[in-house]
Amino acid sequence: MAKASVLVEFFYDIISPYSYLAFEVLQRYKNIWRIDLKMKPMLLAGVMKSSGNSPPAVVPNKGVYMARDLRRLQAYFQVPLVLPDNLMDIIMKKGSSLNAQRFLTAVNIHKPEYVESISRALWLRLYKEHTDITEVKSCKEAGRAAGMDQETLEKCIQMLNDPQVKEGLRKCTEEALNYGAFGAPMIVAHINGKPEVFFGSDRFELLAYVLGEEWLGPVPQASSKL
Repeated sequence: MAKASVLVEFFYDIISPYSYLAFEVLQRYKNIWRIDLKMKPMLLAGVMKSSGNSPPAVVPNKGVYMARDLRRLQAYFQVPLVLPDNLMDIIMKKGSSLNAQRFLTAVNIHKPEYVESISRALWLRLYKEHTDITEVKSCKEAGRAAGMDQETLEKCIQMLNDPQVKEGLRKCTEEALNYGAFGAPMIVAHINGKPEVFFGSDRFELLAYVLGEEWLGPVPQASSKL
């Protein structure tokens, strides 16, 4: 009998570069491991505030380390991630990722098959093209880049202030906090009815262990050819 797929929830925010790294690795493994990957856009600002955590810009040494760390990680994970010069300004801007996260929530409700490609389009805007992700028009451009049809795109955009979308984003953020979130990303694997929680983009060996799967490195296709 084939082993049943394990539900893996991915709590993330576009503003988080570590979420981008983890996302791309999960995309590479979702058809290798027996997992059912569910995208859970949350609001990182809400998680930080409720957990009492501080962003890197508030702790200078933390910010310096993060920049150095991400240069290594983007090469290791083979993800096109280059920090924009004004990243800390974007992070510290109130509501910086609110429109993007509401947009992803609306997409998750109405056209969930697009949430992964639109998430990637938003990350590419911020961390490769160094273009805006905070404005509504930027969400539209990301939707078009991901191939979403105009009618559905307009419907999702129009719902940014809809109570259902606001509640959906609030609920996902609260779920992450209930799992003990203090930043992003948060990966939750449901093993035999028990949630196994992993923070960050550097716990894939442990995730593989609890899943009973094999970790083949950050780029599994390349590893399998060795």
